[in-house]
Amino acid sequence: MASGHQHGHGHGHTHDEMDWAARADRLKVADHLAAEAYAEVAKRLTANLPAEPTVIDIGPGAGGMSAAFAAELRSRGGGTVVLVDAVPELLALAEAAAKEHGGDAVTVQTMLGDAAEVDFAEFRADLVWASFVVHHLPDQQAALARIASAVRPGGLLAVSEGGLEPQNLPWDLGVGEPGLEHRLHAVRAKWFAALRAGMDGVVRMPYGWGTALAKAGLTDVGRFSYLVDQPVAPNSDVAAYVVERIRFMAEIAGDDLDESDRDAIARLLDLNGPDYVGARDDLFVLDTRTVHHGRAG
Repeated sequence: MASGHQHGHGHGHTHDEMDWAARADRLKVADHLAAEAYAEVAKRLTANLPAEPTVIDIGPGAGGMSAAFAAELRSRGGGTVVLVDAVPELLALAEAAAKEHGGDAVTVQTMLGDAAEVDFAEFRADLVWASFVVHHLPDQQAALARIASAVRPGGLLAVSEGGLEPQNLPWDLGVGEPGLEHRLHAVRAKWFAALRAGMDGVVRMPYGWGTALAKAGLTDVGRFSYLVDQPVAPNSDVAAYVVERIRFMAEIAGDDLDESDRDAIARLLDLNGPDYVGARDDLFVLDTRTVHHGRAG
């Protein structure tokens, strides 16, 4: 492997300046919730790959899809999974998950590297997967073109980007005004737009991901979406995941929320208060993600 490209950020920060290592527990819960969907996505994307293929997972997070790809390759007789991430703690998690699910049949390789800087042209993969990675990079179109260079002719590039905003809360919580989660989504969108605008070397991409894949030279461009729909038991690990998601969105919203919403959130997040959201029996995880894919020439 090209171990010379050590572009990792020591504290687990990336272009978006988010501390991804600190969010590892949340990522692990999300992977657990989506495990069934991930298995279906892995099966669909690897269905027509050659024997013993090489799959690259760029920005694997805690390794949910890495594990799904490894399990699928194992069932097909073997192959190689290559993990690329700028955050050492996450790379280690993903490596462990892939090795556990791949067993002796699957070779797992890792590369500590920033997806905006790695020379992907030195790879030759049958499938390259990047989930919610490219939108964190300053020039998304250039990044897609670079990532596509890792795909051997006839191979696939698949990026999971877009979909619908995740939902966890009933519309009326009985605390504050109804529709709180929708307002949190609105301020998060505003925050992310500002975050992107402030990146060094940022370039706007004023078209959809399918168009972007075609502009990167891929053919047979298509898309499909997958759904995660799970109930949440009160005071469970998944309830804590929902609470942390609300806390995160409230933190980035700051003063963009009005005083009544900030007051409602403080009550909802108070572990010892009567309105603690994590103790409710009506939380849920509803998440729809879209996979855009194309074939290298």
